[in-house]
Amino acid sequence: MMKFLSGGFSNLQLDIVGFLAILGEGSVLANAQVSALSNFSYLPRLLPAPQALIKTSRPERLAPSTGKVVGSKSGGIRHQLNHVAHILHSGHSLPEYSVRCVRLTKNNDNSPVRASASGPLAWLSVLGCAMSLILVVLSVYYEDGMALLAIILLSFLSTIIGVGSKWVLELPRRKATRAVPAGDVVIFYPQGAFMVIRCDEDIARELYWAPEKCHYMVGVQMYRFISLTGTILLMFGVIALANAQLTMQIFVGAAYIILNAAYWLVAALPPTMHWDLSLYETRIERYAGGGHNDNFTQALWKAIAITRATKWARIADIAPETDQWNHWLAKAQAEIDSEPNEPLKRDANGDILLPFWDCQKALSDSLYPNEQEKPRTLRRSSATLNAAGSLARDFDEANVGEDGVYANTVEEEC
Repeated sequence: MMKFLSGGFSNLQLDIVGFLAILGEGSVLANAQVSALSNFSYLPRLLPAPQALIKTSRPERLAPSTGKVVGSKSGGIRHQLNHVAHILHSGHSLPEYSVRCVRLTKNNDNSPVRASASGPLAWLSVLGCAMSLILVVLSVYYEDGMALLAIILLSFLSTIIGVGSKWVLELPRRKATRAVPAGDVVIFYPQGAFMVIRCDEDIARELYWAPEKCHYMVGVQMYRFISLTGTILLMFGVIALANAQLTMQIFVGAAYIILNAAYWLVAALPPTMHWDLSLYETRIERYAGGGHNDNFTQALWKAIAITRATKWARIADIAPETDQWNHWLAKAQAEIDSEPNEPLKRDANGDILLPFWDCQKALSDSLYPNEQEKPRTLRRSSATLNAAGSLARDFDEANVGEDGVYANTVEEEC
């Protein structure tokens, strides 16, 4: 007959419970850097996989994100997006070929960019501290000295790690006071989406051009000593836990299971929930036709129409470097220059109207200068597109009053 736990429940061995204390590296590392930015990192608490945070070196800057950043007026370019800007805009969640325009300003309080004091990471720290306190009380109640020693060592290990990893964020500042071009930038994302940011040069310098720096509170040599101390605390804590009573091992194992599950849940949350970016105010500017586009050509034209420039598309190599596309960009710039910049025309909903231009027909004309060379589908649609453009222009003239506002709502596709 099959037997389980021969000799009774008291013979159950849970020496392996110490391994629960070092599991869950992925969920801990997901938000390790922003967690170290908070003062909650000093809190003595149980922490899953603390060895993942004991390193020989620390990152000097925050991890950048994919995306091209180009100044629509200045012409500067960077081939990656800074971490804080990525968190602030969440542009990677934009639909494919969409275009969004955001006006970005700063509050007057000049509060720093920091970790959220009431976000999920703060509550995780409180949960870990509460677990430590409960286990300390239980170890005293059951008179288990080894469990008490293990909990104290593993709890203050998180404080040691917090001291060594604590840092403050340094955003670059403009020192010169001379006049400079507008700081507007265009962000081009891998999914073909564009985000146009209207801001001054000071904000652009902080968020997009210079990398963020991590200024740590302790030096390199002190950090290495702290890492060594943390490693020793971890080893002695696991050894003490393996020699604790069975009852306390069950309680500690249950605590680490709960903490691991909580850290995995928090790691799946949007990164914006862990940051306090109240220093910046964002306002989406609405344009007629919305931000959705069917293809890259429409998205590029809409971004060009919003910025009223094509130079940035050439500098960032967003448009293909061919004679046909260069010809299309030249026609797009001519179309923009033919329209007055001020005053802005708005429809009945208050959305800004962009110049009407059949960007796809213009591209097909550039790709196939000879009408006979066009594919049959393009030749068939040319007459229809020309008629639609003529009707749209007639409608504009009939419905736009002297104040530049439409009498009725018009939906346009660029």
